[in-house]
Amino acid sequence: MATQAEKGRRFRALHGREGAFVIPNPWDIGSARILVHLGFEALATTSAGFAFATGRRDNTIARCDMLAHVAAIAAATDVPVSADLENGYGDDPETVAETIAQAAEVGIVGASIEDATGQRDHPIYEHAHAVERIRAAAAVARALPFPFTLTARAENYLVGRNNLDDTIKRLQAYQEAGADVLFAPGLSDRRDIAAVVRAVDRPLNVVMGLQGARFDVAELAAMGVKRISVGSALCRAAYGALVRAAREMREEGTFGFAEQAIPFGELGDIVSDIRV
Repeated sequence: MATQAEKGRRFRALHGREGAFVIPNPWDIGSARILVHLGFEALATTSAGFAFATGRRDNTIARCDMLAHVAAIAAATDVPVSADLENGYGDDPETVAETIAQAAEVGIVGASIEDATGQRDHPIYEHAHAVERIRAAAAVARALPFPFTLTARAENYLVGRNNLDDTIKRLQAYQEAGADVLFAPGLSDRRDIAAVVRAVDRPLNVVMGLQGARFDVAELAAMGVKRISVGSALCRAAYGALVRAAREMREEGTFGFAEQAIPFGELGDIVSDIRV
């Protein structure tokens, strides 16, 4: 197995490569090992996918439980793993810094921090406070003895604030505060994505699998996007297949869904091999 430092260097190098790369989002050990088996070079966890798999809504997982989950994903394969750490599990910069430090301790080589508060009446942190949170996270990341890739997320579009100017200003401020990668989930317009790429000088992550965005890897790379994630889309696709299969059994009394299932032995070989 690669060391954490080796994984950190490999992850950082992916962002410096020509073109764009896809970083899929497993929600458990089995899905992580399948994705690595299929050739993906890095993984990013999904807070929503993990929450759904444990019967809860997104943003309801305690920090200790999330850290145990991302530790299990990191230990399950030999590729770099970046963690979805939501808003850092606290409003103040000190808590965000603690969260980054604890994530590094469990084997993670990258993480994302959101500027969403989780409060319906005040969904996004004030600009200056949001910047201080990223600055605190970056200070911890820089002090680590291996490359740790910090992603700063501007959540405007996910909470209905489709303000491109404010989103760009936030991303620019986050890069100045020390973020290595920038991310504004919810961008779905080609011109908006291209505008963000032009406005920043850090790699941009774009999420596919949300409604309204239908670009392929080549199109996103041509826009200047460096990293492409899918959030909870893989988890939701898997559960979508489960719902369709269950409805077929319940409503039709048939079992045709099994024709699309991965063979029993093949799945067992993949998920049980720690060196996939």
